[in-house]
Amino acid sequence: MSTVERSVPKAVKKAVQKATVNKPQPAALKGAHKSGYAAPPKPAKGEFKAKRIAVIATRWNVEIVDALSTGVHKCLKDWGVAPRNVETFLAPGAFELPLAVSALMKSGKFDGVVALGAVIRGDTPHFEYVAGECSRGLREAAQIFGTPLGFGVLTVNTAEQAFERCKPGKENKGYEAAAAMLEMIRLLDQIDV
Repeated sequence: MSTVERSVPKAVKKAVQKATVNKPQPAALKGAHKSGYAAPPKPAKGEFKAKRIAVIATRWNVEIVDALSTGVHKCLKDWGVAPRNVETFLAPGAFELPLAVSALMKSGKFDGVVALGAVIRGDTPHFEYVAGECSRGLREAAQIFGTPLGFGVLTVNTAEQAFERCKPGKENKGYEAAAAMLEMIRLLDQIDV
């Protein structure tokens, strides 16, 4: 038993176990792709047709990033984004994504941006620096410019883990990143930002 496990009070452990074990799934969650994830309402006809979307991908781990990009474009099609309103850009690597995303957002040409990449752990601390700065920079760009961002940068230990996350279908992390970005466009439109 770890120090953390020993320091958690029994009442908290019991509450967590009670909340997560053998709970019937609410009707709204049945069929959701994630445990405990309530899928968003389907898009209304034409809801996203005029939205302008930028997809920016890295040049590293091409097979993986291409599969993520396929997921993004499938999602955009499923949600009704007009193909003529989608522009794709390439950045050298994940470390460069924040600057590229900031420039896309600053341009004011796009309602949302999806960033794609794959950072695979190696034998050196390079992974921590690239993955951490990439995610931090992308979050900062979204907050500074108030533009919805789909985070489709895989940070994995092995190439096998990356390939598991970019298979065809709605569980493709590129698809999920695009869906999250579109949900945020919808949310900000509802808030009337």
